[in-house]
Amino acid sequence: MLDLSLTQMAQGLAERKFSSLELTQTFLQRIQTVNPQLNAFITVTEQQALEAAKAADAQLAAGQAGPLTGIPIAHKDLFCTEGIKTSCASKMLDNFIAPYDATVVANLNKAGAVSLGKTNLDEFAMGSSSESSFYGSVKNPWATQAVAGGSSGGSAAAVAARLVPAATGSDTGGSIRQPAAFCGITGLKPTYGRVSRWGMVAYASSMDQAGPMARSAEDCALMLQQMAGFDSKDSTSIEQAVPDYLSQLGDSLQGVTLGIPKEYFADDLNPQTAERIHAAIKQLEKLGASVKEISLPLTRMAIPAYYVISPAEASSNLSRFDGVRYGYRCENPVDLEDLYKRSRSEAFGDEVKRRILIGTYALSEGFYDAYYNKAQQIRRLIAEDFQAAFQSVDLIIAPTTPNPAYDLGSKLTDPIQMYLDDIYTLGVNLAGLPAISVPAGLVNQRPVGMQLIGNHFSEAKLLNAAHQFQQATDHHLQKPALI
Repeated sequence: MLDLSLTQMAQGLAERKFSSLELTQTFLQRIQTVNPQLNAFITVTEQQALEAAKAADAQLAAGQAGPLTGIPIAHKDLFCTEGIKTSCASKMLDNFIAPYDATVVANLNKAGAVSLGKTNLDEFAMGSSSESSFYGSVKNPWATQAVAGGSSGGSAAAVAARLVPAATGSDTGGSIRQPAAFCGITGLKPTYGRVSRWGMVAYASSMDQAGPMARSAEDCALMLQQMAGFDSKDSTSIEQAVPDYLSQLGDSLQGVTLGIPKEYFADDLNPQTAERIHAAIKQLEKLGASVKEISLPLTRMAIPAYYVISPAEASSNLSRFDGVRYGYRCENPVDLEDLYKRSRSEAFGDEVKRRILIGTYALSEGFYDAYYNKAQQIRRLIAEDFQAAFQSVDLIIAPTTPNPAYDLGSKLTDPIQMYLDDIYTLGVNLAGLPAISVPAGLVNQRPVGMQLIGNHFSEAKLLNAAHQFQQATDHHLQKPALI
């Protein structure tokens, strides 16, 4: 059962080949056995999962099943889940029990999914390796001495290691796609506003976007179908009908033009990774797609722009964690100022503090125009680069990351090097575009990802192209040695 797709699980449940309770117990046992090696979960909600599975079996028996009824999933631990700890992998929220469900959680509950728990991440989603978690680093199932990527590293590792068939993630600058690439799974970052952010703890509000992580594009389509939609509680949610993503997975790639940005195939790209991506491009050509070289000239400006804008928004968003209303509070504060200072100093990790300080500086009087305002101008120009490209191509194809997963601890002392690894993913978030990462092979027994980028609300095109590629290859079916 561990290797079944979501569609196969739904079919097996409908045909009574197995029950949701059996399926849930199988994955819970897998978590108990393997998670100690990976640290992919922060919280495992065994009792609630078993109760939900029994309820799902009753719905199945009554013929009242939803699209995901009885199927186990997990949530990145920055989605609020009623009555369950929502920690954001931070000491600050180690004692926080969410009083409500995030819209994404509620939508998946409504579809019948059975949540097995909350997955590990970089603290407050700030990082690219899932090493900044208060609960310890997530390890890559393909090589446990390597990072799983971040910030959705726990979700990626859990899916890759068959601890769960699918999971939610969030992507602010590549945080779904990069760990998906490192762990050899499929991860989709939808158009900004396509999936509600209500109840998803904010990092950088103008770029945060929830999305699905699973082993295949087909499974991501099934997940997105339930996650997407307008939400009146989210002021950034787009009121636009959600298409039937699954029905478009069989579309031909004849007539589809793929743009290859020359800036993504420069000196920073690992030559072996480049080989895998070029092989993937050739495969897509065999399936009917045509390719042409394009230019995204401001690609290199995405890193400085992102690392001004996102810390600025983070410094504002994280000001609410002050030791007064909820979360960590220091012991025996002498006055209010001491309460603020010590609560935040003691509860935030180094990377979070670094970004708060950078963001506060960028927003301060005298520096706002020089840094934050200038970064927003660059952001607009980056978005215009993408729009110019989409005048002549349907999708953009590129590597997800310059290199495969690196070893744990190898970049902790040099955060700038870690930031530079986001060069191929940041522009998408700055422009609010959708993108998907799919497995494209191995380099030294570590996965690499191929990234497809689309224009706004082109998720159906992305999912179809990824699905066609996966129908013709078996990269997404390969398993880590851990399995």
